[in-house]
Amino acid sequence: MMKRIPLLAAAAAVCLPTPAVAWGQLGHRVIGELAEERISGRTRAEIELILGEEGLAEASTWADEQRSNPAAFWQEEAGPYHYVTVPQGQIYENIGPPEEGDALSALALFTETVRDPSATREERGLALRFIVHIVGDVHQPLHAGSGEDRGGNDVEVLWFGEESNLHSVWDSRMIEGQDLSYTEYTAWLGRQIEPAETIAWWDAEPQVWIGESTQIRDTIYPPSADQVPNLGYVYQFQHLATAELRLQQGGVRLAAYLDWLFAPVEAPQN
Repeated sequence: MMKRIPLLAAAAAVCLPTPAVAWGQLGHRVIGELAEERISGRTRAEIELILGEEGLAEASTWADEQRSNPAAFWQEEAGPYHYVTVPQGQIYENIGPPEEGDALSALALFTETVRDPSATREERGLALRFIVHIVGDVHQPLHAGSGEDRGGNDVEVLWFGEESNLHSVWDSRMIEGQDLSYTEYTAWLGRQIEPAETIAWWDAEPQVWIGESTQIRDTIYPPSADQVPNLGYVYQFQHLATAELRLQQGGVRLAAYLDWLFAPVEAPQN
């Protein structure tokens, strides 16, 4: 049986600001807002019972904002819940989570908490916010890392001449360079999602999302070179559309997952 995280203690601790990671605030909010526009009325009502007036865009960044929270849960347990590790040439199904857990095991744990009738509203709120965040995280290709370079964090690059790393380029720099607010970006990307794409992407199975991310991950590394690569317009032209596709798919999948999460349980047939 999965352990129950001390959610009340974590939620009650003092919160300090911390730099956002994993899509950054912009990417996570775009995914949250795209999902907000696509969830069912029942799902919307269930979420409101837990989060009140807090929307999915606002909830989407909370798990990153808590990284400076001094509570033991955030400092000792929650770090691995933002990513999975899948070595090159492998699939997650054959690897599974490490002992300390990962994004997929955390998703299952928090799903259990949201569905637990004995859980408090505070516990369900923490779990739901983390679910919203995790779905976004695993759609970022470098959050399905190979285990060799900390999801691209150890890959030094220049981004338009400024020191950075590959993970940061995908988390934030490439999409933030479009100079759009999250509502503008959501409207822009949302209009481009065709009905047939919504149907094709409507999948609440996380291993599908992870499989897509690992395939993309292996195509986005710059060629090996003796010096730090200076990425700019050419790299952006090659990969921005893929980053935006993952935001769109993340929004649709988040809606699909939340609709599945709050779907009524059918009574057993006699």
